[in-house]
Amino acid sequence: MRKDLHEANRLSWNAATVAHNSHKGDQAAFFRNGGSTLFPEELELLGDVAGRSLLHLQCNAGQDSLSLARLGADVTGVDISDEAIAFARRLSDESGIPARFEREDLFTWFEQAARDRRLFDCVFTSYGTICWLSDLDRWASGLAGVLKPGGRFAFIEFHPFAMVFNEQWQPHYDYFRSAPVEEDGVGDYVAQSGDGLTPGASEAGVVDFRNPHRSYEFYWGVGDVVSALIRAGLILERMVEFPYANGWRGFDGMRDIGGRRMAPPESMPQIPLMYGLVANQRSSAHVTVDHGVGGPDQDSR
Repeated sequence: MRKDLHEANRLSWNAATVAHNSHKGDQAAFFRNGGSTLFPEELELLGDVAGRSLLHLQCNAGQDSLSLARLGADVTGVDISDEAIAFARRLSDESGIPARFEREDLFTWFEQAARDRRLFDCVFTSYGTICWLSDLDRWASGLAGVLKPGGRFAFIEFHPFAMVFNEQWQPHYDYFRSAPVEEDGVGDYVAQSGDGLTPGASEAGVVDFRNPHRSYEFYWGVGDVVSALIRAGLILERMVEFPYANGWRGFDGMRDIGGRRMAPPESMPQIPLMYGLVANQRSSAHVTVDHGVGGPDQDSR
């Protein structure tokens, strides 16, 4: 586990979050007027959340969390970024949608939650999350430990196969990377994606953002993710792959095929750009919840 690199990423995300939110207009008004930032794929994986306690891991600035709370979920969002959590709390107050937001390194939060024996009906995480985590076994064990018996984990993420390519669709990165990758910092992907990630009124906001803090990413294949969840004792119910990416224009020539779903140029073959899965905690008749975070201590895969 590399909490030193997590801390570097916290600083990078603090800077980037200011730029990201500068493009999204009056978000409180967007929510007061009934807006939602959720895509259908997330809702299908989650199922009905009304009346259920829901933990949103790596919730960023809280827009998806508040969209879930509007559907009737009792939402707790957790994120490492001070700026993201401060913004989420303000947005909750200004929009009138109640939710709890807690700032902490995710692994530290899991340890605290285990000591306090906090349990949730659902755990949810989405889009560009696990690449910031240095230890998948601790992640999987931690989320399994806060799921109630019979609870549901819903996960949707950009497909690691797509991350083999650079922005020009040229094979550039190893799929089987085994060490943290140092980057120039979290970029302004919201500006890059245009209206793909701004369902409300889009604004120019910060121009030519350059992050003053470097960042470190960890690359996990689909097999890594599924195996970590199985080792944590969860039961895999469903897995699905998608030939488009929700909202994110991460590569040259991506086109909106409807509903802010971004696909490669028509000249390219279809490839997986996103995947999702559902895993369940065992029922009370069979489950033994380990409230320790557990898992091997490792720097990366």
